[in-house]
Amino acid sequence: MTKHRCGWCVGDDLYETYHDTEWGKPVYDDVTIFEFLILETFQAGLSWITILRKRENFREALDQFDYKKIAEYNQEKIDALLENKGIVRNKLKVKATVTNAQAFMEVQKEFGSFSDYIWEFVNNKPIKNTIANYKETPANTPISDALSKDLKKRGFKFVGSTVIYAHMQATGMVNDHEVNCFRYQEV
Repeated sequence: MTKHRCGWCVGDDLYETYHDTEWGKPVYDDVTIFEFLILETFQAGLSWITILRKRENFREALDQFDYKKIAEYNQEKIDALLENKGIVRNKLKVKATVTNAQAFMEVQKEFGSFSDYIWEFVNNKPIKNTIANYKETPANTPISDALSKDLKKRGFKFVGSTVIYAHMQATGMVNDHEVNCFRYQEV
């Protein structure tokens, strides 16, 4: 008997593996949260599978998403990233990655960790939705609106409400697995 998965990932091995092992699983460590945040910002205007296929290239190019190193990137490093064919070479998004790393560390200073900050928006507990078909999933919610607005106020870039809602889904702040998906109860 085959497992029922959310419809959005079916038919692509990489998508299915990501869905089965990561998507929607609550994440509390800052490095992983930062990785997802940056990947989501690069995904803006593109498909997630495009970013997922370039994920290892991003990891290599961005020092394994070490936000402390990224916050120190100079123009030479930015120029090198813009020449890297393995990642999305969007000048504004690359520069935003450096800005976001700096803002990320400011949030850590204020709240102790970025995780503590971001999870407060869902009262430190994943929201469990009841979605029958992934096509019914909202693109954003009042919570993602509020989080997006607060991140922008703190200097983050490419963090619109839709990007932030996708981040919330990926990091398990919200469980948007279809109710008949085998992962729905697991996460």
